[in-house]
Amino acid sequence: MATFRLQGSRVLAVEMSGDAVKAKNGSMVAYDGQMAFKKMTGGGEGIRGMVTRRLTGEQMTVMEVKGHGTCWFADRATEINLVQLRGDKLFVEAGNLLCTDAGLRTGMHFTGVRGASQGNGLFTTTVEGSGQAAIMSDGPAVVLRVSRQYPLTVDPGAYIAHQGDLRQNLQSGVTFRTFMGEGGGEAFQIRFEGDGLVYVQPSERNTIAGDV
Repeated sequence: MATFRLQGSRVLAVEMSGDAVKAKNGSMVAYDGQMAFKKMTGGGEGIRGMVTRRLTGEQMTVMEVKGHGTCWFADRATEINLVQLRGDKLFVEAGNLLCTDAGLRTGMHFTGVRGASQGNGLFTTTVEGSGQAAIMSDGPAVVLRVSRQYPLTVDPGAYIAHQGDLRQNLQSGVTFRTFMGEGGGEAFQIRFEGDGLVYVQPSERNTIAGDV
């Protein structure tokens, strides 16, 4: 299995000994040793995944990198965060996924209204299995714990990913303070309940919900 390590907070170094990883197309910035690069269709999900993403407006272009040596990845100087999966599933916005072990399975999960409220497509990307994944954030990501006693409410524009046994509900964020011009301005919020982790970034992407 490939070894992931961060160099600083914005460059990912992956050491491979005949291993392979899947990475965002064009994210390689340097490598040593012998490496082979191959573009994968549909985010590595085959023809069905490619067609579904086109129909739903999702954009995810992935390349497979395989060889012996070290390959360095980065994307627009964004912060990189390592996530360890141990047979569980990670839900992550396609634009925030940088690299995964090739053995991890990627797929799609229907988000419906939640995805639309975030300004994304109707599907989000899933990563499942045992291994490491690298996700990106605009600024240092914050990892927040959700427990059954303490649910969590998140601004859709700051949401990056989540993992664990979590349920999501989209709820209205309209409050008295919003009408007075003192609220955060988001018409919708995501409420997480259960047991798991939620990754948020300290910068909001534009959402369809917009300002109230």
